[in-house]
Amino acid sequence: MSDEAPDGSYVGWADRLAATLAERNPGFRYANLALRGKMLREIIEEQVPIAVEVKPDLVTICGGGNDLIVPGCDVDALAEEYEQAVKALRAAGCEVVMFTGPDPRDQPVVRRVRPKVAIYNANLRGIADRHGAMLVDLWAMKPLVDVRAWSDDRLHFSPEGHRRIALRTAEVLDVPVTEEWREPWPPVEPTPWLRSRQADLAWTRTHLLPWVRRHLRGESMGDGLVPKRPELSPLALPARGKGGARV
Repeated sequence: MSDEAPDGSYVGWADRLAATLAERNPGFRYANLALRGKMLREIIEEQVPIAVEVKPDLVTICGGGNDLIVPGCDVDALAEEYEQAVKALRAAGCEVVMFTGPDPRDQPVVRRVRPKVAIYNANLRGIADRHGAMLVDLWAMKPLVDVRAWSDDRLHFSPEGHRRIALRTAEVLDVPVTEEWREPWPPVEPTPWLRSRQADLAWTRTHLLPWVRRHLRGESMGDGLVPKRPELSPLALPARGKGGARV
């Protein structure tokens, strides 16, 4: 989400990372089963079995964020479900890359779930340690605290946020890259309080309330969508975009 290619399709950190890997591996094949809005249980039931059957060399799994937003979410139970998915993938012989949740401390309203994200992350670190999975610690990525790393909906990353996550994941995989995810953001003028308050109200009307209504109706932004790359296949590499992404 929120990282558009010139043709209007979405790119995202996973496609950016895949392009970097394809550059260095002529036989590289890539699938992307992710769908926006999915709860962790849906990911485990719909996507993990496909990965277990195919047995790719490497699987990245990032889930649980949508669950944590829901009031009353049992964080420890959520982590237990996540661990079963990692166990299944590791038993299938896959290398697994996990992702902690980012730190929402400077995100108005969303920062209310910060304690739950921190507990969830602690569980994820334990899972990675127990099962020999690699971990991309988004919480520790200070550049992601900046609001410019996020899109207008405050739930998905901006193109620059995706770029930095792809670079950090490549670093975890020990894949050489030519750019630095730690690069400081340019200085920005402080936002007056009133303008910030107005932005919060606009965000609530435009993004939060529709999300709540969808949740109450049992709906998701991903309903009716299909994965953009449902099978492992070679990745075409068109002209290079900023940060090693092929867009």
